[in-house]
Amino acid sequence: MKPIKNNLSRVWFLGMAWSRILRRKWSQFSIIVLRLLLRLSPNESQRMFGLTVVIGIVCGLAAVAFHFAIVTSESFLIQRAVSSTGLSQVLGLLGLSVLGGMCCGLFLQYFVPEARGSGIPQVKVAYSIKGGVIPLKTVVGKFILGSIQIGSGASLGREGPTVQICAGISSFLGRMAALSPGKLPRLLPVAAAAGVAAAFNAPIAAVTFSIEEIVGDLDQTILSGIVVAAALAAVIEHSLLGEHAIFLIPQGYGLHHISSLATYAVLGVCAGMAATIFCDLLLGFRSFFQNLRWVPEWVKPGIGGLMTGALALLALRWLHTEGVTGGGYRTLSEALNGKLGLQVLLILFILKILATVFSYSSGGVGGIFAPVLFIGAMLGGIFGHLDALVFHHSINDVGAFALVGMGAVFAGVIRTPITSVLIIFEMTGGYDLVLPLMIANSISFLLARHWRHLPIYEALLEQDSIILPHHRTATHPLKELRVSQAMTTKVISLRAAMPLTEALEYISMYSHPVFPVLDETGSVVGAVQEATMRQHLAKEATGTATIESITIPITTCFPDYELVRAAIIMGESNTHQVAVVRREDNRRLVGWLSMSDVIEAQAKVATQGGEIGRSIIPD
Repeated sequence: MKPIKNNLSRVWFLGMAWSRILRRKWSQFSIIVLRLLLRLSPNESQRMFGLTVVIGIVCGLAAVAFHFAIVTSESFLIQRAVSSTGLSQVLGLLGLSVLGGMCCGLFLQYFVPEARGSGIPQVKVAYSIKGGVIPLKTVVGKFILGSIQIGSGASLGREGPTVQICAGISSFLGRMAALSPGKLPRLLPVAAAAGVAAAFNAPIAAVTFSIEEIVGDLDQTILSGIVVAAALAAVIEHSLLGEHAIFLIPQGYGLHHISSLATYAVLGVCAGMAATIFCDLLLGFRSFFQNLRWVPEWVKPGIGGLMTGALALLALRWLHTEGVTGGGYRTLSEALNGKLGLQVLLILFILKILATVFSYSSGGVGGIFAPVLFIGAMLGGIFGHLDALVFHHSINDVGAFALVGMGAVFAGVIRTPITSVLIIFEMTGGYDLVLPLMIANSISFLLARHWRHLPIYEALLEQDSIILPHHRTATHPLKELRVSQAMTTKVISLRAAMPLTEALEYISMYSHPVFPVLDETGSVVGAVQEATMRQHLAKEATGTATIESITIPITTCFPDYELVRAAIIMGESNTHQVAVVRREDNRRLVGWLSMSDVIEAQAKVATQGGEIGRSIIPD
């Protein structure tokens, strides 16, 4: 045992040494790049515009790379199982789904927990609460684990993960370009639009989605950046994958019979019901898996994979069709072309809902965009057949109903009414069903919102006791809490006399935009932004500057303040963090409070009612 321990120790120390060397080299490289960037674009507004262009291009490439990674993974994994026969098909479908889920579960639990889920709720939290910071390891984890899980058969889509990957890239680029903490969050909607544009080949819908879902309202200060990035990402996607709509549909689709409007209206009602049922099942099973204490966390995605594999096997053996695993785009395209019968549409509608619920609720990596579109197309196709039976219309219009159903269920689940119309137009290249689509989408959206006020992404965050600032309706938990219960007590601080080069190397392992500065006596003298440190070091030639030269005043509060009062102070100061100091000595730092600490404290009170307080560095 002793030689093994010695060897492990050597490997550990060697790894740590290499890590320090790489961090130092990367820090030096980033300063060189920033120095060049500052010469080309000396003010922050110019750097923001330059980053917008870079983000559009890089996110377009990242989205295409993620698409190819999933296609490659599927061809090596789940498609081989689907194309096999007999016992090999059974073992392949079940085994791959379980192993893929458990493999991702292990990495999610121990290495990249923020890569779990679709990614859009995490981007919303980063935009509203965390100052636009998304760690780069989350981007890498999302890319790899998403490719593995979707490729191994999970009933999830690539679109949500693409948004988080692109947002994480923009966050990293913004920090490297030394953007101020106030500017950094503005890059996330820009990246989200680029990700959606490249994933769906829908730049106009990407703009509206980013405004409706990520920003929450029309912020004209970032609108131009969103438009530019979405356009550039779409150009990249066109260049690499070709100029074509994702789904090719017959050109004859349109409103050929006024009587069909009644069927489209009923489709809107049923789409709203289906959206509500889907969301309730998703949240209900997610709560079930979260409360399944006796099962290890990393095993739960494997359970979801087992159920999804069984459902996929059922569809193959019973219906001789695919579509249950992944986004199901191939089968979805058949539905849009009216090639699926009534029985197949009905059974796939049910199986896809169940498979997506199990895949997502068990803690997998992947989005719900594509599955929701699939579910909507199956429901719409069912109504297409019913319209033909009741009104004796042509069976060729079944695909048109599938197209409208796709948008209607999307509107009911995602709750982005403008995007739900535009995305269907851009994904299919068909504009002749404007009236039916608007009727069905509006009815579905209004009914789903009436029955369940919160849209799915807000509901998922609320289930984790995270309420975004612009959606917070009650602050009573914050009134019951004190700052001392929520603040971080082990603070990462910098000494005023510390050289900038040493300070940057020290903080390179942490993803925080602002750090408190202490003098030689340990008293707080202000704060320093990582962005300012990088800018100053890039401009300063001698390399002898210290933290003291760029320290700025810091907002403070006392430990006995109500937490809601501290949150108000942050809002009035336009900052995401404050220093907590003693009442008897207002220069003695005792803690650090960020907006994410406030949200976490509220969540713990709502779910546990227990002790609050955490450390952001290991003991």
